[in-house]
Amino acid sequence: MRFSTRILLLQLAAVLLAVALAAGAHLWLAYERLWTEAEQNALTLARAAAADPALRREVAAVAAEGGTPPPAELAAGPVMAAAEAIRQRSGALFVVVTDEQGLRLAHPDPARLGERVSTAPDVALAGHEETVRNTGTLGPSVGAKVPIFAPIGARQAPGTVVGEVSTGFARSSVGDSLGADALAVAGTAALALAVGTLASLALRRRLSQLTLGLEPEDIGTLVQDQEAVLRGIDEGVIGISRTRRVTVVNAAARRLLGDTPDFTGSDWAAAHVPDVLKSLTTASAADEPARELVVGERVLVATARRVIHGLRSLGWVVMLRDRTELQSLTRQLDAVGALSEALRAQRHEFSNQLHAVAGLLDIGEASQARAYLGQLASSGPLDYPLEQAELLGDPGLQAFLGAKGIEAAERGVVLRLGDSTLVRRPVSAPQDVTTVLGNLVDNAVRAAVAGSQDGNGERWVEVELLDDGPTLHLVVSDSGDGIGPVPPPRLFEPGYTTTPSAPYEADLEPPAGHGLGLPLARQLARRRGGEVWVISPGRPGGPGAVFGARVVGRTEP
Repeated sequence: MRFSTRILLLQLAAVLLAVALAAGAHLWLAYERLWTEAEQNALTLARAAAADPALRREVAAVAAEGGTPPPAELAAGPVMAAAEAIRQRSGALFVVVTDEQGLRLAHPDPARLGERVSTAPDVALAGHEETVRNTGTLGPSVGAKVPIFAPIGARQAPGTVVGEVSTGFARSSVGDSLGADALAVAGTAALALAVGTLASLALRRRLSQLTLGLEPEDIGTLVQDQEAVLRGIDEGVIGISRTRRVTVVNAAARRLLGDTPDFTGSDWAAAHVPDVLKSLTTASAADEPARELVVGERVLVATARRVIHGLRSLGWVVMLRDRTELQSLTRQLDAVGALSEALRAQRHEFSNQLHAVAGLLDIGEASQARAYLGQLASSGPLDYPLEQAELLGDPGLQAFLGAKGIEAAERGVVLRLGDSTLVRRPVSAPQDVTTVLGNLVDNAVRAAVAGSQDGNGERWVEVELLDDGPTLHLVVSDSGDGIGPVPPPRLFEPGYTTTPSAPYEADLEPPAGHGLGLPLARQLARRRGGEVWVISPGRPGGPGAVFGARVVGRTEP
């Protein structure tokens, strides 16, 4: 049996038990109330009869005689007439009058006159009132017994008990009154049971909706699997409910977002996360591709998927993946590729030079071959296109910019060092410096390729580097057409790029990786108090934009 069905049956049983107990308690109270009212009515009737002056005189007169009159005389006597008149007016089952010995002077059945009453009259004959529930000669009844005191002028002393009045109502009359109450109670109980049943069914339906039709065992298994998955993966996971509340944030997500505190349960719109993540979960972003963003020193890839169960939307799941190492490896591969191209060019050039030497030897020009080899020994097999590289006191910077120069030369761009370049100290963290410098140089090369040539028909990129104590100053300019009407702060927004698609369509996503270089370079520079900014936006026709950077704490003695 399904858990929801067991819960429904348990609720119905609880409702039925509660209704039955309430109905039973109400009927019991009504039963006791009716009996109490009948006793009070009998007592009131008995008091009224015992207080009747005529009845008191007749009873006192009979008690004063030496015996009880015969039944025939009692049946026709005034005591019998008064008692029957009271019984008929009140609708009582009986009104019985006795003398001081408990012998009947009046009874609804004349054959019982002169006999002793069936229930003991001792309490009433002792001068006290009482109510009783018993079964007499007329059947089950509820009644009362009240003493009759001698009136003034009787032969007995005033206040002497000369008899008693016993009145009673049939138990069936009490049952008839209880039947009406029972019908009302039954109707109310049935209505309460129906309401309780409907409420139980509605609760079952609501429970099924909240649990998506899953049983508690299934939910427990899902929770265990969720904990195992969320704690065992390196990707960040953020769950957003249909009401835009954050329901799940695993430890990896908090770590990737900069060790943020747990914001589970908070409103998604007010969560301290980058706005690009919130934009992925809007109604219009159902088919958004993966987005790259920079958070601190990390490059993250974010994807959002709508969660649908059946035809019901449950919310969103945002996945975060760390691409920082991948970006670093990509840049290293780019450098390796540039060096490979340089080695390929060197091999080709060296092969040509060997052919030249072989040719000179074949024609017998040994002296010229010897001079040619001496020239090669002094200049090397291939000259880097980067001039004045000796101004860079860091071999890593020389190799890096040399490789960039070869790569730029293959694209028709001359990479050169500016006149103010002077780096006297080695760079202590070359990876950060090359990341900032590499982004600026790559952007400048792309701008030079896409832009106009200068007056000499060349495309160029100029780099100036100057160390000032612990600070390294960088300036990168190019011969392109500038950044155009784009506001300079827009260039540093994660995901924004001026690189067009091919063919250019404004609605298309930029190529993967574009739109992250400048934000990443700025964040790396700012981490230790540096900065990256636009010195000049450039102009169409050249010269192009000029970017400046200041990296603090990145040189060492």
